[in-house]
Amino acid sequence: MSYRMIAERDNEKVKVERQSSLVIVAKARVFASAGWQVVITDDGGKSYAPAEFDQLLAA
Repeated sequence: MSYRMIAERDNEKVKVERQSSLVIVAKARVFASAGWQVVITDDGGKSYAPAEFDQLLAA
């Protein structure tokens, strides 16, 4: 399964795609802690906000 992270802040946007939920969640948490708005989306199209990142690690 593949995961996509989109992080946005001001006029900047960063997109990252990874196979590992552990890696994508770690990267997303770093961006979120720096004040970015972060969303992770899985192959099925389900989106996860920072409060839901732990659900990806349990899968």
